[in-house]
Parts: sequence; C-alpha cells; structure tokens
Amino acid sequence: MTKQLMSGNEAVARGAWEAGVAFASAYPGTPSTEILENVGTYKEIVAEWAPNEKVAMEAAIGASMGGVRSMAAMKHVGLNVAADPIFTFAYMGVSGGMVFVTADDPGMHSSQNEQDNRNYAPFIKIPMLEPSDSQEAKDMFRDAFDLSERFDTPVMFRMTTRVCHSKSLVEPGERYPFAAIPYVKNRAKFDDVPIAAKRNRLKMPERDRRLLALSNDCKYNRAEYSGSRKVGIVTSGVSYQYAKEVFGDAVSYLKLGLTNPLPIDLIREFRARVETMYVIEELDPYMENQIKAAGIDCIGKEKIPAIDELNPNIIRKALLGEEARGVQGDPKLVVPRPPALCAGCPHRGFFYEAAKRKDTVIVGDIGCYALSGNEPLNAKDLANCMGSAFSVGHGLSKAFALSGQDKTVVACMGDSTFFHTGINALEEVIYNDSHLICCVLDNRITGMTGHQENPGTGYTLKGEPATIMDVGTIVRALGLERVRTVNPLHLDEMKKALDWAYTEVREGPVVLITRWPCVLKRLSAEDRREFRMTPAQCTIDRKKCIGCKKCLSTGCPALSFDTCERKAAIDPMQCVGCTVCAQVCPQQAIVKGAKKA
Repeated sequence: MTKQLMSGNEAVARGAWEAGVAFASAYPGTPSTEILENVGTYKEIVAEWAPNEKVAMEAAIGASMGGVRSMAAMKHVGLNVAADPIFTFAYMGVSGGMVFVTADDPGMHSSQNEQDNRNYAPFIKIPMLEPSDSQEAKDMFRDAFDLSERFDTPVMFRMTTRVCHSKSLVEPGERYPFAAIPYVKNRAKFDDVPIAAKRNRLKMPERDRRLLALSNDCKYNRAEYSGSRKVGIVTSGVSYQYAKEVFGDAVSYLKLGLTNPLPIDLIREFRARVETMYVIEELDPYMENQIKAAGIDCIGKEKIPAIDELNPNIIRKALLGEEARGVQGDPKLVVPRPPALCAGCPHRGFFYEAAKRKDTVIVGDIGCYALSGNEPLNAKDLANCMGSAFSVGHGLSKAFALSGQDKTVVACMGDSTFFHTGINALEEVIYNDSHLICCVLDNRITGMTGHQENPGTGYTLKGEPATIMDVGTIVRALGLERVRTVNPLHLDEMKKALDWAYTEVREGPVVLITRWPCVLKRLSAEDRREFRMTPAQCTIDRKKCIGCKKCLSTGCPALSFDTCERKAAIDPMQCVGCTVCAQVCPQQAIVKGAKKA
C-alpha cells in the first residue's frame, strides 16, 4: 500500500483497525483526543466517548472479557482517574487483547501537571510500549494486542505530545480478522473476590519473568552500532528522535520500545561495548534509576534536565556544551498576548458578574473557563483537577464556617466536566449539606478539547442521535430543588440569578446552570430550536464613546482601544454580537448592527 502521512494519534487509530479491534472508548484530553476521533472513522470498530476515563477503561475491560479486542485512550492525568480498574484487571488478565493509551504532556502545553506515567507500568505490573514516531505508533499498537493475549495481560501504550501530534510517513497494512472468543463463565479469573485475587496475584511474578525474557529479545529493543562506540546512548520514545538529530550516526544507540520490564541484560551488553553511556529520557529518571540499581554505570540526569519537555537544543547544550545556531529574535519585541476567552464566549457574562461579588472565593475547574482568572476578569481564585470544583468548594466552605470566615464560595465547572466526575462531587455537596453555590457552565459541548460530544449533547461520537441528559433534571433527581437556569449573555438575568443564589445558599446548596452554546459550536437541530441566535456584529458610535474603557473590562478579544483617538474599537472579524460589551457601556455607545455574513 502507498505510504500515508499520519500523526501519531492517527497512526494509533490505524494500528487499532489493523489489529482487529472491535471496541474503543475514551474521554477527550489533549494530546490524546484525536485517537478516538480517528478510530471512530472505521466502521468495523464501535467507538464511544465515555463520561470519564475510569468509565472508558471499564468499558474496554468489559469488552475484553466479552472476547473481543478492545482499547481505551486518555491523557496522562486521565490515568489517575482510571487507575482503580486497571490495577485489578492486571491481576485478571484478558480474554480478547486489551491495550490502553496514556498520552503524557511534558512541558504542560495543555495540562495541570507533567507527571511521567511510565512510572505506572511497574506499579501496575504490566508491559509498556513507547513509540518514537508514527510508523512505530501504528506497528507497535497493532502488535500490542498479540502481546496482550500471549502474556494474558493488559498492555500500557505510552505516548507524549510530540509523538501524538507530529506527522511522519506510515505504511498501512491489512486488518487482522480477529474472531471473538466465546464467553465462558470463569469466576476464578474474572470475579475479583479475595480468594480469586490472591490466586491471580501469585501468577504475576512468573508473567514478569517471561516478559523480561521477551524484553531482552524484542524487535522493538534494538542496538544501533553504526557510529562510534566512544559514546552510547540509551533512549526511548521521542527522545530517540531528539538524540538522532543532535548526534546523527556519530554515536551508538540502544533504542528501547518495550520499556517495562526494562531489558537489563541487553543494556548491560550495550554498556560493555561503549566507552561512555548516556541515558537520554524526558522527565523522570525512569530508566536511569533501574540501570544504576542494576550496577550499570551511566550518565543521565546529571546532564539532562528532569523538568519540562526536551528538545534537540537542550540535549546539544547539555552534552556538547553548544548553543543552538539559527535565527535569533529579540524577545523584547514580542508583544505579550495572554490567552483569553473567545469573543462571544457564553462564560464571559457569568464571570463578569460573579467577579463583582465581594467576600467571594470562586473555585474553577479544568476547561476553557480556567482562563477566567486572567485579567481583566480576575474572577477565578483557585482550581485543582477535573471534576473537583464542587468538592473542593465544599471543603473550602466548611473550613470558612469552622473558622468563622464570612465568605461565600462559588464553584463552577462545564457540562462535560459535570458528566465526567462533577455529579459525584455534587452528591458530596448535597449529602453533606454544603452552603455552596455550584454553577454548571453548560455550553452544550466539550469545548476545551475541540467539540467532542458528551451525554448532554444528544449525539454519539459517530454522530448518531442519543438520549440527551439534562443537567437540571439530574440535579433535581439528586434531591436538590434550589436550581435555576439562566442565559449568561443577559447580564441583568445573570445578576438576578446570582442575587437569588446568594440568598438561597444560606439554607443550603444551590445550583445555577448557565446555558448557551459555545460560540464556536456547529449548532445541532436541537440547538437551533432552543436558542434563537442571529449572528450579528456590534458597532461603536464613536461620537458617544467617551473612552472610559468600561467595555474592555469584559475581556473580549474583539475589543481594542485606539490610543490616538482615545476611543474603543471592535474587530468585525471576531465580533459575533453577543452584546455583553454593549450592556456594560454607560453611554449606550455600542449597538448590535447588521446580520453577520
């Protein structure tokens, strides 16, 4: 077949199809999101968005138990959510092969931390594969299912942002005709009562020994002696590509693809053939620590940073003492441009009004609205992890009450985050009678990762109609009646809703739902029926504008200020006519104009 240019994520999807995978599940999260989006294009695979990573992992485990090949995908922090089921499934083993992807984000390009998930593999006691480019991503992912079934274990497939998103040529293959394994009741294997778990646990050391033997003789762990043997480099993943860019064929490499268990015998043999051995790896000294613990001399984090994303320039400077040459710019000439909520974002009205409240702490969550803490809104005070806003807010409000601090806590999260783990957090709030204002910012889509469907949108990953789960109905089903839904673009309505919430919260928890579609969303038929929108542009009557900059306080990127004329201006290319700026103008100088083309 003709080679195709693919990203690592596209290649994983292709590898899943070639492996004969029949079921796939994921929760979207950068840099892993496009894996399931591409898996969903293959009609032979049932591909689904799950409410969170734990559910995705459990669904894939269930499909494996049912005898088909299955997979789950998530970003690195998602594995924290999904850790519970996979630890136990590692004891059980598989029926149909099961592989899960964890996509790490060194440098935290779009994440709240940069944890090195390679540490999970020995913790869970399962094999781990690490591709370094798209061809390997496709081939390794396809082969991972054979590994899973041969060793009766789930397999961890670890990627990083650069491998996920960079593109290289891939040679496609045919789909393997994997026939489903008929289900046979097997409580000793799949019923996790203690007596069964103890028996399964005893089998794992033997599996580890067999895997170690494979690792020392695996096609994905290979030595390359084409260059000088004065320097040898042990590396894996995208670090291999960085090292090759710096040293080319001038040194020798031990490139590792199966990195748990680590092939210590192979590493020892490589070490004996080179004068000096470096370990080049991103983030933690995962391989280096094991190599040194085995008594093998090497140089690693003494030279290579353990924080942030690596690149060839960092390696060049660390090992050769050379600065990168190339085009150098003057950073002083770069205009600072902090990220901002989009023009017309429905979250803006909520945060604009909420930020005015005194003696208030606003707890945020993971999503676009994380930007609400930036100037000029200065709304959000703190945040932790996905789905945590309500439970963190609960603890905060209890602490304020215990310590006599007179503060109101407002916690907010998006609709997808509510379905992820926010419902569980709301149970905590209601059950323990928290005096907390909980806000669900329902923009009718999973906005932060690029508009994936969720249980509230009415459509599946494959675009098929699905039952719409209404946030307000769910909240009332949990037993709370203090619920109100509001259009956040109408500031008067938003203000009145917050006034109501601040009064009602004295009696117990309150839920406010702001409901308006993401400004970038492709509207569904249901959206068009519910939300009457006429895309238009706002314009400024410059005779009326007094240059007070009040409109700029909304933080809309479509607004700017002409310092010569000392008047506000609106970029017609960005403005969608949400009118939030018009509502705050004291001179009524901003009006909604003609329909936008």
